[in-house]
Amino acid sequence: MPENVTLVKLPPYSPELNPIENLWHYLKSHFWSNRAYADYDALEAAAMAAWRVAVLDQDLVRSVCAAPYLDRATSK
Repeated sequence: MPENVTLVKLPPYSPELNPIENLWHYLKSHFWSNRAYADYDALEAAAMAAWRVAVLDQDLVRSVCAAPYLDRATSK
């Protein structure tokens, strides 16, 4: 494992502690809820557009995926 990677073991069945789950919730609540799509291609295009908007904004990702418990993680 690379020296700059720290594994943080999470309790099982705890999606609220997984930072990516916060990002999925943000995307669902801000981009994907209460919408209808003409077909699968339209749904996929909307999903990809939202993903690009979110992940290209570093401050947004940092804010949405903030996990205070990660501050306590230490490298070995």
